[in-house]
Amino acid sequence: MKVLVIGRGGREHAIAWKIAQSALVEQVFVAPGNDGIGQQFTTVPIDEKDNAALVKWSKENAIGLVIIGPEAALQNGLADELTQHGIPVFGPTKAATQIEASKEFAKELMKKYHIATAEFATFSDYDSAKKYLDEKGAPIVIKYDGLAAGKGVVVAMTKEEADEALKDMLLDAKFGEGKVVMEEYLEGPEFSLLTLVNGRQVVPLVIAQDHKRAFDGDKGPNTGGMGAYSPVPIIPQSAIDKAVEEIMKPVAAAMVEEGKPFCGVLYGGLMLTKDGPKVIEFNARFGDPETEVVLPKIKSDLLQHILDVLNNKETKVEFEEDTFLGVVLSSKGYPGSYPKGLPINGLEKVKQLVFHMGTALKDGQWVTAGGRVLFVVGRGRTIQEAQRDAYAGVHQIQSDALFYRNDIGHQAIEN
Repeated sequence: MKVLVIGRGGREHAIAWKIAQSALVEQVFVAPGNDGIGQQFTTVPIDEKDNAALVKWSKENAIGLVIIGPEAALQNGLADELTQHGIPVFGPTKAATQIEASKEFAKELMKKYHIATAEFATFSDYDSAKKYLDEKGAPIVIKYDGLAAGKGVVVAMTKEEADEALKDMLLDAKFGEGKVVMEEYLEGPEFSLLTLVNGRQVVPLVIAQDHKRAFDGDKGPNTGGMGAYSPVPIIPQSAIDKAVEEIMKPVAAAMVEEGKPFCGVLYGGLMLTKDGPKVIEFNARFGDPETEVVLPKIKSDLLQHILDVLNNKETKVEFEEDTFLGVVLSSKGYPGSYPKGLPINGLEKVKQLVFHMGTALKDGQWVTAGGRVLFVVGRGRTIQEAQRDAYAGVHQIQSDALFYRNDIGHQAIEN
């Protein structure tokens, strides 16, 4: 069959790369993709939010399955439109995407169905939010209630920091007009659990951990993710099993009960607290950069698993024994403003797996074209080996425009 992957980053590069390994595939297309993805796959110059053009192109090219990467395309109702035109799609409806697009919806759902998460309150005006902050104190977590490309969360260790975040989100509308969700601060190691879901069927993939802070030692501002690794040895299997049975399966069932059945990748951003796993957030799609280490870990046929889930068949995912660890090379200035179009050299020397997140090819020269630019994946029997392998690849790349963290995987190595 022909498969169309929607999106333009490292996540979509990884999905296309993995799907292309299936014996069921004739051709993989990526819309709109990027120049790095275009070296391996046919890219289609249609914006991921242009529903009508994507539907038309999919029909004309007899696409057998569309896999949607980015949350913005899901929120824009692309899955709904494809389904209406009889095109098979793996990605939730606009209504089901609310589990990511509205923090308030997700928190109220968890409260109603008794799914473990932090205590919370929602506010749309600054004065009430400030009053709540004065009552609760810090540390406290402030989340913008809409899509903010992974940047609308502030873990405030002081009241001043929390107040600053409230002003940004409610007075200055930094991410647009909206509400904020204020949550109790939880402690413990975080992990990401991606599951293939259709209605009540939940098929877990192997867990990963990503590194949100921009700089070494988990310092600096929150980003979309600076690196990831899988598996996560500091999280015991018993906690993962509990998360599947007490969080992921109940939330999928809750969505069915609410008349918003979920079909696609349901991602649990979880924390292992002293009281067991709790939900930090849900995403309605493959996480980025976790996808780029979780998919290499899958030994079996991902496309077959997706088709089985779409047809409500049981399916068993097999995983490689090895550890995979990936490092993001980002534009200097990210997650704030940064220049684009600056040269990158040495890519041809990298032996490791590389996913292109934000690159462009100008007159034969690779240049930067985004905040997160490249993702280099190392592999090894242990996390230390995978880390060494990844950084051996990173060190081949020369660019004054890029920076990266030197300590991806440190939690697992130190503990």
